[in-house]
Amino acid sequence: MTSALAPDRTDAGPFAQALRRFRAARRMSQLDLALTCEVSARHLSFLESGRAQPSRDMVLQLAEGLLLPLGSQNALLQAAGFAPVFPASPLESEALGPFRAILDEMIARHAPYPALLCDRHWTILDANPTARALLAPLHQGPGPMNVVRMLTDSPLAPVAIANYPEVLAEMAARIQLEALEAGDDAVLHDLLRALQAATTSHPYRASHLKRRPLAPVVLNAPDQPLSFLSTIAQFGTSEDVTVRDLRLELLFPADDATRQAMLALATTLAG
Repeated sequence: MTSALAPDRTDAGPFAQALRRFRAARRMSQLDLALTCEVSARHLSFLESGRAQPSRDMVLQLAEGLLLPLGSQNALLQAAGFAPVFPASPLESEALGPFRAILDEMIARHAPYPALLCDRHWTILDANPTARALLAPLHQGPGPMNVVRMLTDSPLAPVAIANYPEVLAEMAARIQLEALEAGDDAVLHDLLRALQAATTSHPYRASHLKRRPLAPVVLNAPDQPLSFLSTIAQFGTSEDVTVRDLRLELLFPADDATRQAMLALATTLAG
C-alpha cells in the first residue's frame, strides 16, 4: 500500500502529480481512495504512476471521493487534459448579476454594522463604509485588503485588537480547516503558516474552566472598546466556483455601547 505522504514522481505527468498531491492533502492512502471511489487499487496505482490515463468521468469520480471544492475539481480536470466543468464567473459579470444584487442588498441592510465580502483566501472584495473605516488602520501598502494578512503583518494589530491572541487562535483554527477542505491550496497554506507564526509570538492561553460561550472581537477604539460577534455565510446552492468560494462576514455589536458607537460612526461617515 502506498503511503498518503509519498513524494511526487515528477516524471508521472501533471494529472498523476496533481492526484497524488490532493490525496496526500487528504491524508488518504491509495487503498482508502480506491475503496471510497469503488475503483481497483491497481488501477488507481497506474493512474498515479502515469501508466494509465483517466477518462473525464474517472477524474470527476476521484474528485468526488476526495471531496474537492469546485475550483480544485476544475484543476484536476485540466491536469488530465479536459476542459473545466464548473464556471468561474467574475463577480461583476452579467451571469452573476442577480446574485450580486442579493449580496449588495445583504451588505446594505447590515448597516450601520460592519460587513465584509471575501474570497476563499480572505481577500476583501467588498465592504460597507463602517467596515472599511474600522479596518483601514490595519491595512499596510497599496495592495488588496486581506483579513489574515492584516492580522499577521500589521504592526498595529496587536494594539488595535484587545484580545489579539484569542482572535489569532480562532482564525488559525478556521484557516486550518479550510486548508484541509481545499486539499491542495498553496495560498491557504501560506496564510496558515503566517497565522501559526503569529500565534507562536502571541500565544492564547485560555482556561478550560473559564471558557466563554461567545468569543467577541474587541477593538481598541479611541473613545471605548468596540465588541463584535461575527457570523460568516457561505453559498452552497451554486455550481459557479466564484459563488462557492465567497465568504460574507457580518459583525454584530456584542453590547449596547458598541451599538451606539456604530450608529454614531455611520452618521459621521454619511455626513
